[in-house]
Amino acid sequence: MATRGGPQRKGARPAPARQRPTPKPAPVPPPPAGPFRLGAVAGATPGKWIDTWKTRMPRTPLELVPLIAAHQRTAFVRGEVDAAIVRLPIDRDGLHVIPLYEETTVVVCAADSHLTAADELTADDLAGEVRIVPLDDVLAFDVPGTESPRFAPPETTGQAIETVATGVGIVIVPMSLARLHHRKDVTSRPLAGAPASAVALAWPADATTELVDAFVGIVRGRTANSSR
Repeated sequence: MATRGGPQRKGARPAPARQRPTPKPAPVPPPPAGPFRLGAVAGATPGKWIDTWKTRMPRTPLELVPLIAAHQRTAFVRGEVDAAIVRLPIDRDGLHVIPLYEETTVVVCAADSHLTAADELTADDLAGEVRIVPLDDVLAFDVPGTESPRFAPPETTGQAIETVATGVGIVIVPMSLARLHHRKDVTSRPLAGAPASAVALAWPADATTELVDAFVGIVRGRTANSSR
């Protein structure tokens, strides 16, 4: 018999090495309960981002809050939204703003209007036309040579386009609003040289929450596993 500490007997197996316990992964905190409130002005199309949100954040509901462009700044002041797709310009004081895209400006006219003879219109083509400017107009620019209607301005773009459908006047709007209020008895043509309508994502600078950051990442195209 070998003495303690002496040579190991031939054929004896070495004692198995002690295995270190596998560290347990840190628990993953649950996502914020939400909901995430996303404001959107008329004509905005956040559908693809909302679909990505539902896939990536299935336990956190997203509420879409319709906004009127004239009151979009108020929605932040009143705390009605966490972030919003807005139309520029907007008072940026206290806001983070990410420009998203610009929309072509179009002239909406009756489907049988002589203006439909051209694929694109210029300001000169509109000389003598009655331009209807609704109270919720988002473009706010003049077209020299157009005439003002003899009736009070409609409250909404939708009402203005209904009037155009009767053969009275034209309305100048971003393309998305023309599509939103599309009718069989009206059509639209791009207006060359007109200012575009810019759309942006905005949120309060002092309220960049985890949910806001998650939505900003989706809009910027970050994947679920990419670093911020």
